[in-house]
Amino acid sequence: VQLQASGGGLVQAGGSLRLSCAASGRTFSSYGVGWFRQVAGKEREFVAAVAWSGGRTYYADSVKGRFTISGDNAKNMVYLQMNSLKPEDTAVYYCAVRRFGTSTIQSMYDYWGQGTEVTVSS
Repeated sequence: VQLQASGGGLVQAGGSLRLSCAASGRTFSSYGVGWFRQVAGKEREFVAAVAWSGGRTYYADSVKGRFTISGDNAKNMVYLQMNSLKPEDTAVYYCAVRRFGTSTIQSMYDYWGQGTEVTVSS
């Protein structure tokens, strides 16, 4: 599975962005998809996750109520809608796929995209 993240950019605080993650190759309903983010000099942190087949979603407390993860199986796409953005959301965002289920732990994921940069100005 190869992943391509896109949609990052520069936005003012309070604005919105939608990140996209395109998966190429065969995908399975057992897969889980996660979004993580990383600020330079800090560890990568969990943002959101959902099963590839849909269902329950998981969010970090810092983004709950502002971000929404969703998927389109037919297009092999996963999205992260980010609303009410804050300067502290500034980071490089990565999508990742786990072959069996979802997790909030980055080491549990098997495939990673290259990252897309989000900058939120105050």
